Amino acid sequence: MKKLWELFYTFAIVGVTTFGGGYAMLPALQREVVEKRHWATEEELMDWYAIGQCTPGVIAVNTATFAGEKQGGALGGIVASLGVVFPSLVIITIIAAFIQGFADIPAVQHAFAGIRACVCVLILNAVVKLWKKSVIDLKCFGIFAVVFLGSVFLHLSPVIYVIVAGLAGFVLKRLEVKA
Repeated sequence: MKKLWELFYTFAIVGVTTFGGGYAMLPALQREVVEKRHWATEEELMDWYAIGQCTPGVIAVNTATFAGEKQGGALGGIVASLGVVFPSLVIITIIAAFIQGFADIPAVQHAFAGIRACVCVLILNAVVKLWKKSVIDLKCFGIFAVVFLGSVFLHLSPVIYVIVAGLAGFVLKRLEVKA
């Protein structure tokens, strides 16, 4: 029971202290899951991000589910997922009740603009951390470049990019082993 409470509490803290949704939560998840609690390695977390990106749902919730399942089985996955969404559910319910009354106030609009800029920085920080751990050689850079250009020009489902990148990594590794 103590482990379940720790899972709920940890992910609730991530949920309540991170603004901007899934991608903005990535640095907080990395800090809590890898650095502070040692529930996963950097590599595991990046794998969870990759899988979470190509499965239904929010990446932060999917990542919480993976971490929770690793620590406490299926029930741990459920509890961690509930923890990360609970603060948002409460906060958005309160905001929804009052938003029509203050959304047009210039000060509120300016505050939201500032929050959006901050969220961009948080997402960029997550990208930089992922870059350092993921693009480790020329082959990985090649995969990155192809997927990046494809995503800019082709507008396909992220699932296709993940599958193609996974296949490319597999094939390149097999060719490396044979050489």
